[in-house]
Amino acid sequence: MGTIQEILLEKGGQVWSVKPGDSVYHALEQLADKGIGALCVVDDNGKLVGFFSERDYARKVILKGKDSVHTPVRDIMVTDLVTVSPETTVEACMNLMTDHKIRHLPVLKGDQLVGLVSIGDLVKHIIASQEQTISQLEQYIIS
Repeated sequence: MGTIQEILLEKGGQVWSVKPGDSVYHALEQLADKGIGALCVVDDNGKLVGFFSERDYARKVILKGKDSVHTPVRDIMVTDLVTVSPETTVEACMNLMTDHKIRHLPVLKGDQLVGLVSIGDLVKHIIASQEQTISQLEQYIIS
């Protein structure tokens, strides 16, 4: 079924991030500007320390009546992170996402952040793989 490395080679390893001390408002601006739904939170050394998503904003800021301008990302980010390596299989990632009810997985090589994959990335990869298999089977049948 493939590995995360294959997905990263296709989509690239660009990872958008914010710092723990950035305001939630700044993080929301980044989400809107990049057209994405989540950001990695990295410290000054580039180490992954958390994760911030629109879901975190809705549940931990809006519903709690907090002010996004004055609330730092560190106060609402997820710190119990589920991560994968480039060698992790797509199937294993799907299982992790299902088991943990998450839609994004940071990709670490050692302790270095090298990418981020979403459920959409995985589904796209699976569909492309299935289309390739169907095409090969059709060619086999025709031959």
